[in-house]
Amino acid sequence: MQPTFRSMAADKYGILRADPAIIKWANMNANRHKYFRWTRRTAWITFAYVVLVPGLLGTAGYMTEGKWNMRGKRRGDMISDF
Repeated sequence: MQPTFRSMAADKYGILRADPAIIKWANMNANRHKYFRWTRRTAWITFAYVVLVPGLLGTAGYMTEGKWNMRGKRRGDMISDF
């Protein structure tokens, strides 16, 4: 008789047991849109990620456009053009 391999989460039939906490989390995650509400906190987080962060990154990129040239530089050369 050959010994059968069973993992720690398997029952006597070799099928993995379902963890109720993981199932509850998966259902909540799949139905998150049903329970969402606009609050001051969610509005601020949405504004920050949709407007504020891209605006700051775009402004920083626009302000530093063309200030540094990394191509063909050697040790001791200045990277700023002006």
